[in-house]
Amino acid sequence: MVKLDRIEHTVTVPEGVTANLADDGTVTISGPKGSLSRTFESSFIQLFKEGNDLVVRVDLPRRKQRALAGTWNAHLNNMVKGVTDGFTYNLKAFYSHFPMTLAVNGDTFTVNNYFGERVPRTAKILSNVDVKVSNKVEITVSGIDKELVGQTAANIERCTTVKKRDRRVFQDGIYLLNKE
Repeated sequence: MVKLDRIEHTVTVPEGVTANLADDGTVTISGPKGSLSRTFESSFIQLFKEGNDLVVRVDLPRRKQRALAGTWNAHLNNMVKGVTDGFTYNLKAFYSHFPMTLAVNGDTFTVNNYFGERVPRTAKILSNVDVKVSNKVEITVSGIDKELVGQTAANIERCTTVKKRDRRVFQDGIYLLNKE
């Protein structure tokens, strides 16, 4: 296998987006939709600004160092995409007999009448994430931080897990349709 002497990832920052790199490794990216901050700390990976772009560099990388550099690159690209376009997850509620009702109450998502249960099921909505219910069964989760949006969608999907029944037969629940 060929030994690589340097791995370098360049994150292009588009026009209208600013990227600031602090001395402690905190990257702040601001754009038309908002601002995101994240701290990147490592003793062997260098993160610096070259013109308007951000560069992630590793000299003489081992396998885990190369993987971490790719992870940092993905996080930075997700931050840039979040402040320019944002992230949207579309979910839909499916039921066969008992019609469930969906509601957003502050930072809690509530599912009533799931399989005819009297106690409502709830899911936590994380901060800076917008959740909307339309047409009684369609749920839209949107925001600028990909991790928070994805975790909120997972919380909503997970609150309707089928328990003590055959999942092949009882397929009621909330499921992810697509991500944008």
